[in-house]
Amino acid sequence: MSQRAALMFKRLRNDFQLSIITLMGIIGVLGISPYAVYRLLHGNLLVGIADAVIVLSTLSAVVYAWRTGDTEKPGLYLAGVFSVGSTLIAINLGVNGLFWIYPLILFNFFMVSPGKAIAATLLVLAGLVGHALWVPGSVFESHYQMISFLVTNAMAGVLTFIFAYRTRIQREQLQLLAIQDPLTGARNRRAMNEELKIAVSSKRRHGRSYGALAMDLDHFKQINDLYGHQAGDQVLIDYVKLIKACSRQEDRLFRFGGEEFLLLLPDTDAEGLESAAENLLATVRDNLRGPGGPVTMSIGGALLRDDEPWSHWLQRADQCLYQAKSSGRDRTIIDRPTVNLTPSH
Repeated sequence: MSQRAALMFKRLRNDFQLSIITLMGIIGVLGISPYAVYRLLHGNLLVGIADAVIVLSTLSAVVYAWRTGDTEKPGLYLAGVFSVGSTLIAINLGVNGLFWIYPLILFNFFMVSPGKAIAATLLVLAGLVGHALWVPGSVFESHYQMISFLVTNAMAGVLTFIFAYRTRIQREQLQLLAIQDPLTGARNRRAMNEELKIAVSSKRRHGRSYGALAMDLDHFKQINDLYGHQAGDQVLIDYVKLIKACSRQEDRLFRFGGEEFLLLLPDTDAEGLESAAENLLATVRDNLRGPGGPVTMSIGGALLRDDEPWSHWLQRADQCLYQAKSSGRDRTIIDRPTVNLTPSH
């Protein structure tokens, strides 16, 4: 039980949106359930049913998010349910129901993107104002009260928007820093390990094929020793730009060592992997330049096998890379099902 709880807390720490949905779900259930029971017992069926629907919807959305890992759909669903429910409650209860609109604003900005939260808030306010003008006295006691309510909602909405927008941008930047190599812009080793694990899982469940190319710049240490680390850094930056320009959009490039990189290629067979390696080899040879002239690289490749751990897959590609460097560099060697090593220049 303690191990399961530890895994749940770890998942909450690693998934911000899931933690928000879970927290909002707990607050929503604990905060609204007493009102639902009270109103149903005292005959206020419409509002009581609306409260009950919100509670049940919250529970189902939280369960769905935990089971599927999808937090976007539950967030949109809850934002819609809470917006409609709060509007109906405010229309039915009048001034006493308007207090629910303020936490709704906060809730929506945490559940969905700032743009969608603004749209939901405007729709709620438009519904309340429209009903108030259609049935005078049903929601607001006077026009002055309605204007005051709209002004305070606008202030709350603007402040919440600024906070939510800045929080989202900072979170995205932190997530990017956690998986990106700061020098080259390629993904880092942490991201590589996670992507390789996902690839293994995808092959096991859906039979999807994956190839990996381990790449290493030839004689890179000489560039650093002769021309300095700044010159070496520029070569790495130019190298990553070249590889990304020659790769497919779905391919993933990782830097897992000083001048060592890995390219993950989904939906690739042996011929495709070798063709991609040869193309990259020629592109780097013809276009990458350092202070001392052309820079080449060596490549080792391997296809993911059935029921193979990602570490073994990476090791096979790395062994092929070692063979390519030992055979004279500026060549590619692919680990194929049959022995068919094809060095090239």
